[in-house]
Amino acid sequence: MCDTAETDLYAVLGASPSDSLQQLRHRYQQLALQYHPDRLGGQCSSEAESGVKKFLEVDAAWRVLGDQNSRKQYDLQRRAQELKQDWPVDSTVYLEDMTWDQDGCVYTYSCRCGGGFNVSSAEVEEETQTRHQDDEEEETCRGVVVCCDTCSLSVCVTWSLHRKTQTWCQ
Repeated sequence: MCDTAETDLYAVLGASPSDSLQQLRHRYQQLALQYHPDRLGGQCSSEAESGVKKFLEVDAAWRVLGDQNSRKQYDLQRRAQELKQDWPVDSTVYLEDMTWDQDGCVYTYSCRCGGGFNVSSAEVEEETQTRHQDDEEEETCRGVVVCCDTCSLSVCVTWSLHRKTQTWCQ
């Protein structure tokens, strides 16, 4: 799974994240037959070489997406990478304006689409500690960009570094 950060494995298979395991297997089998080195034996070396390269990409994608656990891990990594991208920020939300959900140990804020923005107390604490360690200067405010769980909007959630966050979650 070393190249998965740069390569979209679903795109390699011509599939989407919502496809079932059977649909992924079907796409893999089609592409494996198309690009298998035994089928490309009579072609010129550059075509055969690119075919082998494509076959290896398809095979690597299937190894990750064909296993339920590795697919779940890959999907989580994809989601984390998406959240790190530079999104247009719709607005700034102050942590104290968010609702604390004791059951989920998260701060929530409603999006205009009906979805929500969620920040866990662990994320707030981790980001606050990182800021304290990284910056010795007097900065009193910290923020993270949080994407809506249903649409493409994002907000910058800010809070005071000296603010006490909810810590009774496990």
